[in-house]
Amino acid sequence: MKVKTILVSQPEPKVENSPYFDLEEREKVKIDFIPFIHVEGVDAKEVRLQKVDLSQYSAIILTSRNSVDHFFRIAEEMRYKVPDTMKYFCQSEAVAYYLQKYVVYRKRKIYVGKRTFQELSPLIKKYKNEKFLLPSSDKLKPEIPNTLDTLKVDWKQGIFYKTVVSDLSDLRDVFYDVLVFFSPSGIKSLFENFPDFKQNNTRIAVFGNSTVKAAEEHGLVVNIQAPTPETPSMTMALQKYIKEVNKK
Repeated sequence: MKVKTILVSQPEPKVENSPYFDLEEREKVKIDFIPFIHVEGVDAKEVRLQKVDLSQYSAIILTSRNSVDHFFRIAEEMRYKVPDTMKYFCQSEAVAYYLQKYVVYRKRKIYVGKRTFQELSPLIKKYKNEKFLLPSSDKLKPEIPNTLDTLKVDWKQGIFYKTVVSDLSDLRDVFYDVLVFFSPSGIKSLFENFPDFKQNNTRIAVFGNSTVKAAEEHGLVVNIQAPTPETPSMTMALQKYIKEVNKK
């Protein structure tokens, strides 16, 4: 069956040169973007109940843009002036670049990993005498606490925001040829919104092994998977699949 419509379970890209827009034009398909999950901040009172006192930490570990936004939001709610001496350990260049929204970059101590948390760990180890705070969501990849424990550093997790299932009731009578998922939370959202969902002729595209596992646990057949050596990105995996089925 040919692919004409795709639903990506994430917000629409804000950049004009997104590979999704190229894919849409090149393969003459329609791509919609609807987030299946969204983030909601917890309030300062809830953070205090976690026994998090911002003044006790000399370093912040930032794994995403959300962690940046919600750390500074909580600091403001708590009327805590973040000192110029604070050290920031950013998982990637994208996170470090986003930090400029809140701090004057050249005047701060900012340490940047390449992409994964593992790649950031040597920098954290180098400064193991610091007291680290990890502002995060309630859904934290196990590798992060495991890595920090292995490094034997003084650290604490603070849940500053939560991943929440979005209301998808508007999609009840809408059908797409391909549904694209990037996390187990997206799969969970699909079945919380539509407990009676039947895959039928819908193709399922997933990114990452944990998402594959979640899809299969819910009885879904995975038709498109990324990353692979041949298709390291989701858009490449989609394009390869579309080319194969649409030429028939």
